[in-house]
Amino acid sequence: MTLAEKISQLVGYWVDQGDEVVAPMAGEMVSSNGYEAASTHGIGHLTRVYGTRPVDPVERAGWLWAEQRKLRQKSRLGIPAIVHEECLTGLAAWKAATFPTPLAWGAAFDPDLVERMARLIGESMRSLGIHQGLAPVLDVIRDARWGRVDECIAEDPYLVGTIGTSYVRGLQSAGVHATLKHFVGYSASQSGRNHAPVHAGPRELEDVLLPPFEMAIRDGGARSVMNSYSEIDGEPVGGTPRYLTDILRTRWGFDGVVVSDYFAVVFLHSMHAVAVDRAAAADLALTAGIDVELPTGDAFLELADRIANGLTDIADVDRAVLRVLSQKEELGLLDETFESPPTAVDLDTADHRAVARLLAEESTVLLTNDGLLPLSKMTGGTIAVIGPNADSTDALMGCYSFANHVLAHHPGTELGFELPTILEALRAEFPDAALDYVRGCEVEGGDRTGIAAAAEAARVAGTAVVVVGDRAGLFGRGTVGEGNDVESLELPGVQRELIDAVVATGARVAVVVLTGRPYVLDWAVGDGAPSAVIQSFFPGEEGAAALAAILSGSAAPSGRLPVSMPRSAGAQPYTYMHPILGGPSEVTSVDTTPIFPFGHGLGYSTVTHENLVVTGGVAPGDTVEVTVEVTNTGDRAVTDVVQLYGRDLFASVTRPVAQLLAYQRLDLAAGERVRMTFAVPPARFAMTAASGLRVVEPGDVQLWVGPSCAAKETEAMLQFSGVEHVLTTADRRLATASVERVASSV
Repeated sequence: MTLAEKISQLVGYWVDQGDEVVAPMAGEMVSSNGYEAASTHGIGHLTRVYGTRPVDPVERAGWLWAEQRKLRQKSRLGIPAIVHEECLTGLAAWKAATFPTPLAWGAAFDPDLVERMARLIGESMRSLGIHQGLAPVLDVIRDARWGRVDECIAEDPYLVGTIGTSYVRGLQSAGVHATLKHFVGYSASQSGRNHAPVHAGPRELEDVLLPPFEMAIRDGGARSVMNSYSEIDGEPVGGTPRYLTDILRTRWGFDGVVVSDYFAVVFLHSMHAVAVDRAAAADLALTAGIDVELPTGDAFLELADRIANGLTDIADVDRAVLRVLSQKEELGLLDETFESPPTAVDLDTADHRAVARLLAEESTVLLTNDGLLPLSKMTGGTIAVIGPNADSTDALMGCYSFANHVLAHHPGTELGFELPTILEALRAEFPDAALDYVRGCEVEGGDRTGIAAAAEAARVAGTAVVVVGDRAGLFGRGTVGEGNDVESLELPGVQRELIDAVVATGARVAVVVLTGRPYVLDWAVGDGAPSAVIQSFFPGEEGAAALAAILSGSAAPSGRLPVSMPRSAGAQPYTYMHPILGGPSEVTSVDTTPIFPFGHGLGYSTVTHENLVVTGGVAPGDTVEVTVEVTNTGDRAVTDVVQLYGRDLFASVTRPVAQLLAYQRLDLAAGERVRMTFAVPPARFAMTAASGLRVVEPGDVQLWVGPSCAAKETEAMLQFSGVEHVLTTADRRLATASVERVASSV
């Protein structure tokens, strides 16, 4: 290969970039090279062929197949391009199914269902000639003010790791390579601001931020990784070999491809100022371990002059090229002839919608309920349906859905698939009830003129469903999403005033909160609170139907909070995994206790957890078996999420006051009792010691199972005795669960 041919394999080309702004600073970074010139020697990636503007999938596939044939026939080496797309809430393309946002995956606590979803997404992508998906996001939530919280799975690294690994398995089972992002530390940015510096110490990196990526690579076999935009202690990740080579490849054995986040290589020059020009930035990124520059070759194309002048080692280019060619061979691209493009595709099948519906139901979290819910199938009367998100399709979808990410720039273009609003779903769910809809206010802004009419509608009806929350968008368009960081965690606009006014009428009020981040919901508890509050994290195309079914009782809520519901913005950053002095104490006047803790969620039946017993080994390197009895004490079937937590009472470094060790969804018939046994491997008890090694120390560990991290319903003590155990690559990372039926339903 000539040098030009090699470098061409290390860059992407954004054919449709134009004036579309669907990436940070995209408008300022438009490539000056035409496509024909850029692809003369071949091209590594084609960027967002389907996901930049609304294009008919079949017509676009015909164009893509023709372009791939041209690359095969007209470039000297005949190497086709990898096509990559966003796929965080489904394939980000016109007419494709939109699933719940990742924060909802975490709320479902259901890795198997997420794997099914990802497989369907991958099958849609592969049918259109797409080879690589830019998902999942494995950033652990550290600050609710950060705009990209809705793209994340949870604040707990184990939950992020297990759910994210399942997504990787599902997508890759369909022949599409998953891309882990954003490696690493992106979500720990200063004050929750996008791209802001990160001040994480080595222990936070090792114990919190890195484990999800390790699980997805070593347990999920992820084939691609994307760098974080962040700098950690002054060193941009995209230019630091410690992260992209030493940890990823040397320690974990990753042998896939590292791609840059969009424009991240140039940002080493323009934003971080650690490279004097784009060529120097390219050298820095390449030697650090980035193999491919996306979305275009704004910096890597300047490597040729550096190599000619002896400033960049050609061996670094060769190493990256070999990785890219190996990936293309693995994907079957080197043998593909591209003779038969698809003539018909269905990107929103019955299977897509069935999984979307189930995930929307499983991820719905019932925060409070004084008995109002379920409403049952009302055979008469009136329900006042109120709020800015009650009759909105945008409110159901996350930032990286095609509708909010792209179609927002194309007003008047139809959505391309069925997406009922909550108001429409309620009409279908309650055909015999009269629904009186009043918007009340907007998501943003200070217009209060509609609040009085909304309150009057609630007073007359006596029962009201108020739907409030977020509007996802990019870079200032919306209230949450990439670039939409906030200083306050109060509901946007005057929505809180709307809720207060409706509740003050004395009507029975169920509030549905549709958001992409946790907000301060102190109004949900205590005097003057609504009768019930439901939290739904952007539930996707079937979200309205799922929420209507839960409100009526034809489905039951089973979601649990994947992130703490904060007391105030001033309590951020916050994690339930804080050490003693990271929470409320006698030495501070600030109470950071969340309004609702991690793991909280109610159902329409009652469940008890009893008789927690440790039955496994007690050496630090042993797998520990923990058994608990779980009983449905109510009169209807229920799905519980059994949560096992632990706490090192004393250790050589400070430890969290609570940490999720294992979890399992469990279906129980009315009156049914089971005995669940968790097999918890040493890695779940490990910490990074002062030595820098991941170890399990001898000592006492408090264990408990309860309805959240904060509720110790049944407890047991575990004592590790013997010598310290140092984790190795042979140690398992995943806990498992088995169930024995003890008593039948009554």
